[in-house]
Amino acid sequence: MREAKDIMTRQVICIRKDTPIFEAIKLMVQNNITGVPVVEDDMTLVGMLSEQDVLRLFHTYEDEKDRIVNDFMTEPVVHFEEDEPLLDVCHCLRDNSMRRVPVTSNGKVVGVISRSDILKCILELSEQGVIQTSSRLS
Repeated sequence: MREAKDIMTRQVICIRKDTPIFEAIKLMVQNNITGVPVVEDDMTLVGMLSEQDVLRLFHTYEDEKDRIVNDFMTEPVVHFEEDEPLLDVCHCLRDNSMRRVPVTSNGKVVGVISRSDILKCILELSEQGVIQTSSRLS
């Protein structure tokens, strides 16, 4: 059975909770990512900042333009240990509004899994004949 570590992206872009919010948004836009783990200096996971978390800035800009990531991030964070079953990660991403989840080892961020990572895995397994697909729509 595949585990989270088998498909996670290991080169994770992370930010600190004291990062200015517009610096964080710029980082997300420049890297075309929908969310970013918020970590301490030692990579301990403390939060998650997503596109959804900062959408309110569209109408609260004047009041919140000088705020930091800590003011917007989601905590506690849904995350998975690197040895957890990939099926559990898949169910989480399917059943919730999250587009990506951090992967940790002893509380420290070691990767991230996105919905597109799961889709790539499904395609790979299909091409290997591990899972059956149907060309018919039901």
